Amino acid sequence: MKIAETAVTEAGTRRIASQEHNLYLAQGIQPHTATQIVPSGLLQPFSEALEAQLLARHKAVEKALHQYLGKPFYSEPGFILYQGDSTELLSHLGKAEVSTEIGTEVSVDLTVTSPPYNIGKAYEQPMSVEEYVAWCSGWMAQVYQVTKPNGAFWLNVGYLEVPGQGLCVPISYLLWNQSPFYLLQEVVWKYGAGVSAKRRLSPRNEKWLFYTKNPKSYTFNLDDIRDPNVKYPNQKKQGRYRCNPLGKNPSDVWEFPKITTGENRSSKERTNHPAQFPLAIVERIVRASSNPVEIVLDPFAGSCSAGIAAAGLGRIFIGFELKSNYCEMAANRFEQFQQARRTATQQG
Repeated sequence: MKIAETAVTEAGTRRIASQEHNLYLAQGIQPHTATQIVPSGLLQPFSEALEAQLLARHKAVEKALHQYLGKPFYSEPGFILYQGDSTELLSHLGKAEVSTEIGTEVSVDLTVTSPPYNIGKAYEQPMSVEEYVAWCSGWMAQVYQVTKPNGAFWLNVGYLEVPGQGLCVPISYLLWNQSPFYLLQEVVWKYGAGVSAKRRLSPRNEKWLFYTKNPKSYTFNLDDIRDPNVKYPNQKKQGRYRCNPLGKNPSDVWEFPKITTGENRSSKERTNHPAQFPLAIVERIVRASSNPVEIVLDPFAGSCSAGIAAAGLGRIFIGFELKSNYCEMAANRFEQFQQARRTATQQG
């Protein structure tokens, strides 16, 4: 394949440095928006009543889990992290779904996760595409088993190569119907920074698959995630305002900055985990698909972004992570988050 290229030197005309051609320069728009260490929405103090509920619920859930999963790697109110293989731990969690002896229900209200993409990362075991799909189908079925009847499952996936058929095949094409869950819709996560390419278009999106267990009965708190940035907020039709006073529905295309690296552009919330999604995007998911004191699960916890978002919104997080160094990193990150919450509360 021949690629048409035009040689451009520093001494020649550089369209990207011209206000006539580059809107970023013409409008003064910063090309990169770094994520914050923690979004402000996760630093809000809880009421005394909610604090008491969370503490009681945490103790009961931890006690029930201990009977079937053993002692967690790390546990603090609202945040329980286990080290181990996700399929094994999910199997044990299925046994603990209802502990008759203790009387504590530990069924999952919401699962938010991003599994390995089978693209050769250091934390992955290489598999064929067929093996990978079968493995995902297995653990997704396990998630279904531990999910409440009105629960939800949000799955973040990227791309992989299907030998002989496609280079950048969306994993969502391979997995969307590989579990008993009902696929409600696909959400496109659009971001600015990413991998560059010369022989194809630079990839700048990933997918979130929004599943429910019951297509007619599930939690969806739209008012909690409405976008107040409405272009024409005072527009009326027949004398009535067209838009909800809280804002518009965010739609199924979400634009959140990716966790980035590099001088002067590294995300403040970045950890050493190579596949970290931003807190802001999982915050929206947790707000939309769960309620306070409910259980949020991530069977591939990694840097525990889902755990921090869940705990920051008054949910009970259960996370599984295979590697001990990531567990240690996640525990340290959660403690830093808790310190940030205390500081924000003291500052009013």
